[in-house]
Amino acid sequence: MNFAEIVRFALRGIGTNKLRSALTMLGILIGVAAVILLVAVGNGSAQAVASRIEALGTNTLTVMSTSRGDGGLTVRVADALDDPMLAPDVKSVSPVVSTSATLTYEGAEHEVASFVGTTATWFAAANFPVASGAAFTADDEAQARRVLVIGQTVAEEMFSGVDPVGRQVTVGGALFTIAGVLGEKSATGFGDANDTVVAPISAVRQVLAGYGPLSSILVEADDAAKVDTVQSQIATVLNQRVPAGSDGSATYRIQNASQLLETQTETADTFTTLLGAVAAISLLVGGIGITNIMLVTVTERTREIGIRKALGAPRRVILTQFLIEATLLSVIGGGLGVAAAMIGSRFSIVGVQPVIVPSSVVLALGVSVVIGLFFGGLPAARAARLRPIDAFRYE
Repeated sequence: MNFAEIVRFALRGIGTNKLRSALTMLGILIGVAAVILLVAVGNGSAQAVASRIEALGTNTLTVMSTSRGDGGLTVRVADALDDPMLAPDVKSVSPVVSTSATLTYEGAEHEVASFVGTTATWFAAANFPVASGAAFTADDEAQARRVLVIGQTVAEEMFSGVDPVGRQVTVGGALFTIAGVLGEKSATGFGDANDTVVAPISAVRQVLAGYGPLSSILVEADDAAKVDTVQSQIATVLNQRVPAGSDGSATYRIQNASQLLETQTETADTFTTLLGAVAAISLLVGGIGITNIMLVTVTERTREIGIRKALGAPRRVILTQFLIEATLLSVIGGGLGVAAAMIGSRFSIVGVQPVIVPSSVVLALGVSVVIGLFFGGLPAARAARLRPIDAFRYE
């Protein structure tokens, strides 16, 4: 008997009980689809967070105060960081004051959680360009002019169908003129980055925030390759300018976007691997289902096996046939699982758009083949060991 005939017998064996075969393949289908989709969810989540971090610019550093008292980060400290002698690799320094405020326009109100007061260099450093109108200038900041640039969400909520540039809104009892609208930022599930307003820091401190310490300082390096060097340079300046805490420790923290991206990538890889491992358990369950069904099949076809052996069918033919049956069940189920995962990846899952990882598809299919061979091995060996005389006695 050649290999083609053995495959034909195996296919006929699978088709003998279509419902049972379909249910067995369903177990593998669910396992394969779960592995691919969960890995895709982990990958999609990682890419979303990475794009958010990269949008900030991998050549930026954020200095934040860890002290709640006065005397932390000040404009003088920010000016000291912009020193070509002490920090030659610094491209720009943007002091930041962040608060919340309510904008009012013709009776309509909109509360903005992120009302940022900063300098003109912030737009380039934060990788947040202006889509329409114009950003405020260094002269606007020096003269404390009450102009602001609004995010896309603010523009849509307050000026639906109307060009907001040039219009005036009331903030904290003072009139501000809208100079421009920021470009749209992609949403990543960490708050709406487009629900923001940016204005000259001098005007924001005068009207809203007061003259206390800064919320943070955004430092832009000349090149992404020099970020670590810039971090050392500004740390030296900060140690001289920012008072230490009562225990002698630094009262500031430098957040490096490149390090943050690297840490996030490592965490995401671990998370994705964990999701894949959890999903792989369902593949194991599907494999056990194949063993169970094939054992039942061997028992039901005991007399058939005995007759074939009595007619001269060698042991390897019986073994190969049942191995092929188990493998076909697994492979067909795996193929359908891949198709189901591809369809599922088109939809958002728990707020995350899955991104299929090609290697997970290859791995899941490979594992499904191995499962068919491994878990089909025991029933196939049992069928091959049957003696014709024992098979004929079986009722």
